Amino acid sequence: MQGNGNLTALLITTSIIGIVVLIGFLAGRDKSARSSVEEWSVGGRRFGGLLVWLLVGADLYTAYTFLGLTSTAYKGGSLAFFAIPYSVLAFLISYFFLPKLWKVANQYKLTTLADYARERFDSKLLSSLIAIVGVLMLIPYICLQLSGIQDTLQAAGTGYINVKIVVIVSFLLVALYTFFSGIKGPTYTAIIKDVLVWVIMLFMVVSLPIIHFGNWGTMIDTLVEKSPQLLTIPIEGPKGIPWFITASFVSALALFMWAHAATGVFTAKNADALRKNAIFLPLYNIVLILVIFLGFIAFLVLPEGTDPRFALLNLIQTSYGGVIQGLAYSTIALASLIPCSIMAIGASNLFANNIYRDLIDPNVKASKLTFITRSMVFVVIGLALLFGLLFPTALVSLQLLGVSGMVQIFPAIVISLFWKNQTREATIIGLLVGLITTFIVYSTGNSFGIYEGFWGLTANLLAVIVLNPLFIKNTKHQTNPIRDYLFNQSKHITSEVKKGA
Repeated sequence: MQGNGNLTALLITTSIIGIVVLIGFLAGRDKSARSSVEEWSVGGRRFGGLLVWLLVGADLYTAYTFLGLTSTAYKGGSLAFFAIPYSVLAFLISYFFLPKLWKVANQYKLTTLADYARERFDSKLLSSLIAIVGVLMLIPYICLQLSGIQDTLQAAGTGYINVKIVVIVSFLLVALYTFFSGIKGPTYTAIIKDVLVWVIMLFMVVSLPIIHFGNWGTMIDTLVEKSPQLLTIPIEGPKGIPWFITASFVSALALFMWAHAATGVFTAKNADALRKNAIFLPLYNIVLILVIFLGFIAFLVLPEGTDPRFALLNLIQTSYGGVIQGLAYSTIALASLIPCSIMAIGASNLFANNIYRDLIDPNVKASKLTFITRSMVFVVIGLALLFGLLFPTALVSLQLLGVSGMVQIFPAIVISLFWKNQTREATIIGLLVGLITTFIVYSTGNSFGIYEGFWGLTANLLAVIVLNPLFIKNTKHQTNPIRDYLFNQSKHITSEVKKGA
């Protein structure tokens, strides 16, 4: 990091964070926000298209997105653009399966993907495996949000505050308002965060080329002349075009497998809100494309040897005065804190519903389960804080491993929505094979220029396809309400008509 912070920037950043945390608490002043797991975690499924768009946008476009993309662009050039096709692909695919998944979840009052797997396959083992994978993969992701706000406060407050203490206090406040308000807290604060993201990021991508080069055209010309390597993707090597393609594909399939993404999806009041979401969420990519260019600007402007992790923050620090710095830092800080809250809800819900209730106390009372779910927020955020402070250098690699891990539940969730005779046994074995393959490839480093999760998912799908016929006889004779709901809609329509008559 460069020099000391800026007092004006620090005051603006802390003031905006303070206001947002207060709004988070006020969002839960109605006791109904914490009256049940369904109310606390998915807002009673009453959110319309715009709120879902803002919530899922706040959920998926985090501080790591902005800091990580500029860092990747700074050191790896156009490899950073893999975030664009991956998110567009993810939203395209989501158009076809999320409405169907939402209808099942709404019909049977499910609040997690693991809930769906348990009911779809009559398997607490599968739901617990999915929950364990979801929680373990999510904690490093929450840590990255911690890392984002820590870096931001370091840029704004070095010389004025003890950054680690302020980070700990900030995250404990987020844990408190999440415990108190549930999903309503991050939903209403997401409005402020998303407005700031659009205004501040667009302001930066317009103004920074003007400040340093006079205009965008001169900036591009300078880039072509001085650093053309940033504008191309390597044809081969550990991160060449095969890595780019497979990373985009795997990340797209994994995006809505994350617990926090599913939480945002299940808040929708109808399936149509999710279809609209799939159409309009790619608008965020306008910001993403331009943010990648901020990494290129940082490469041209900042001194050689600058830590890529601080590329965007250093660029802000050297380009603007205190007021703009403060608004930019607060935008990044909110892009840490608000997703952290949604992620904590997702992880807590998985632990309480699919590990505690399914494995430890199946007869737990609804009120006790609600309290346990809410209380797990402190455990999840506490673990993330501890892990982030003890192992800060491991976070990015663990999050990338997290994507490869989370995509392994795709067959259990998405394919099972469309494949009537998919069996429980083949799905469980496929999940385990996929996870083991991913970890072996990741730990040995022998990915042959392909994204690690691609090898795991390929092994997973092969195991399911090859083994499914061995177990299909039992499945065909089993009755299952969700399978009937998915594949025998005509029966449901007939029964509903009879009820109506």
